[in-house]
Amino acid sequence: MNPNPTMSVFSSARKILKTRRVEASAPCRVDSGGTWDIRSMALPMRAIEPVTLNIALSLRTRVDILPFEDGRVRVSSEGFPDTETHDFKTLPFDSPFGLFHAAIPYFGFHGLEVRIASDSPSRAALGGSSTALVALLKALSKLAVLAGKPPLLQKDILHLAYHLEDSTSSGKCGIQDQAAAVFGGVNLWRWQFGDRRMPYERRALLDRKGQRDLSERLLVAFSGKSHMSTRINQGWLEGFLSGKTRAGWVEANGIVHRLAQALAGRKWDQAASLLREEMEVRRVITPDALIPLTAKLIRQAEQAGCGARFAGAGAGGSVWAIGGKKRIQDLKTIWKSTLAPIRDAGILDCAVDPRGVR
Repeated sequence: MNPNPTMSVFSSARKILKTRRVEASAPCRVDSGGTWDIRSMALPMRAIEPVTLNIALSLRTRVDILPFEDGRVRVSSEGFPDTETHDFKTLPFDSPFGLFHAAIPYFGFHGLEVRIASDSPSRAALGGSSTALVALLKALSKLAVLAGKPPLLQKDILHLAYHLEDSTSSGKCGIQDQAAAVFGGVNLWRWQFGDRRMPYERRALLDRKGQRDLSERLLVAFSGKSHMSTRINQGWLEGFLSGKTRAGWVEANGIVHRLAQALAGRKWDQAASLLREEMEVRRVITPDALIPLTAKLIRQAEQAGCGARFAGAGAGGSVWAIGGKKRIQDLKTIWKSTLAPIRDAGILDCAVDPRGVR
């Protein structure tokens, strides 16, 4: 009998990584209609076609995999002070880097170091951890190919990223962040978790030219205030499941359907108006998504004739706006002035990213 069966199943990546560099990157996102991508919301409401619209941004998260001691795994990330180093047999899946630890044994490796770096601020509500996970899975897939195993397709990466994150978050995870990171571009996602063959349907709303046009009418800013989505999402789920806020969620979902049509038709002013409509509903059903600063930024956008919304679960993090080119330029000046005195806050230099994970 093998005295150490765990070691026989897993293999060291150190020798491969000594001669080959393995890296990958994926885009973060802004969104409208978020939270509908959580299974416990979308599954029972199939009849209304729950959707999320998201826009991949050219703020990419990069993952490098380097050689490390056999039997050990190390993970570090820019913006986080601690580095975690563990024996691969006892990798903690509940630590700050637990999500990334959970991805590594899936591929059967040890003897590697994972370094994560992002163009976006940490905890900016732009889907950062999910984006990093998608990039890591792509990098691990590349490493697996070098070890003689088949690669993961895009749909496989999305499936694995969602289920890994959902399992380590006790079933309260959505899938839209991973979806934007995998596919890039501007998409409307229809959630149909009851269909075992196709839990989602993706509709690409804009071609490359349309994405460039949208980039000229898009503005994203970081408030300088970190957000924590778990607590916020939990409260929203409780309101929805109890029925107290469900009518508002259904109303918002209808608005996002119309917003997708406006973007697909490149009707930018109409899109701005619809984003304002969704924000009105969100002020009622998700008031804790706003802090005084982000509420002010959104109000300034609306006064400038644009539409604006918090990203992700809000409560700090980032806000984004859409409007005519002149109005967006005027808003950029206003937001810059508002954010100038605030540490780490500011306009994020980005555009629509047509590419997903690579």
